[in-house]
Amino acid sequence: MSTMVIEQKLKSKLSKFFKSHKKAELTPTYLYYLEIKFHIHPVLFPKEKKIYQSKENLIEHLETQGKLWRETEIKVQFDKEMVNEETTRIYICPFTGKVFGNNTHPDPQDAIYDWVSKCKENKERVGGGMKVKRFFVSEDPEVIKNYIKERKKPVVKTVFSSAITGKLFNSKRAVLDDFVNNHIKAMTLTEVQNQNRFEIEEKFLELISTHFQQEKIQEFVDMLSEDKEFAPHVERWLA
Repeated sequence: MSTMVIEQKLKSKLSKFFKSHKKAELTPTYLYYLEIKFHIHPVLFPKEKKIYQSKENLIEHLETQGKLWRETEIKVQFDKEMVNEETTRIYICPFTGKVFGNNTHPDPQDAIYDWVSKCKENKERVGGGMKVKRFFVSEDPEVIKNYIKERKKPVVKTVFSSAITGKLFNSKRAVLDDFVNNHIKAMTLTEVQNQNRFEIEEKFLELISTHFQQEKIQEFVDMLSEDKEFAPHVERWLA
């Protein structure tokens, strides 16, 4: 008589497994059982050519080694000012108020011509239906003063860079999401057992070796044989 007892959650999952794998062999069934019982969700990390027990194990390992993300700082610069205290002439769009200063733009007159010719708010037309290129020019310090805005100082922001790709992310969570979605591959325990291209992480290999033994498998078979729902599968394996 088996000393192992099937928990209800395990029994339910095994039932679903057999329904979708009606002729499942013993080895893949036992490996599926191990996945459920020990919460094994293998992932391949191609960069290291290594398989880990789960993404959580892999992430913990990489974070401990400082190989997943790095905290860094960036300087956020706001829009360049168009008019300042040293501006002596400005060119103004009469339709939007857009302004160009003679000391903040390399060619403000060409810039204002280009702006009004493409301005959506410019409804005025000349012969041929072309937009009128009309604008204002002022050298009056009092007028110019109206367009001077206090410029915001640059802001230093903490962000996170991926140690895998070097890309910047706004949060550590975003780095982890990118890593999980793009840099690892989920596997089944059966796929792990059937491959020989990749190394299996040491602790994960130890777990597999401990439970993938003849006596453990026999206990599993005995346990299933005592349940009338699973007994037919055992009989098929032993036939």
